[in-house]
Amino acid sequence: MPPSPLCIELVHPSRRVDTDALHRLLCRVLDAEGRPAAEVTVILTDHPTVLDLNRRYLRHDYHTDVLSFPLHESPDDPVVGEVYVDLDTAAERHAEFGAGFEEEVCRYAIHGLLHLLGYDDATPEARAEMRALEDRYLATTA
Repeated sequence: MPPSPLCIELVHPSRRVDTDALHRLLCRVLDAEGRPAAEVTVILTDHPTVLDLNRRYLRHDYHTDVLSFPLHESPDDPVVGEVYVDLDTAAERHAEFGAGFEEEVCRYAIHGLLHLLGYDDATPEARAEMRALEDRYLATTA
């Protein structure tokens, strides 16, 4: 079996996530969106890593739940990029949203992948569209 173009890396020092289930979910998102992945890496990490990336590359001096770095040149190209998911934020906030920890992690990963696919959340309408897609894809895990 050839290696998957989607890689999940769990680098958090203490939190654990079912990376196989997350991999299957994100592959379903890519299939449903009709966009093949050439090379997508999802890094499951912690507050310091995500904050450092947010400061260095986006010039934002605050914590965030997920960061996406698209590396493909055209929206028609196979998807290439990285998604950094802050597991600490998911652990801190999941109850606030009535979700379990793993569900919140999945939501962040889907959100980041949708950004790689070209979705934006800069307006209320775009945020609502992304939230609806997240909900739809999360429903496939049940």
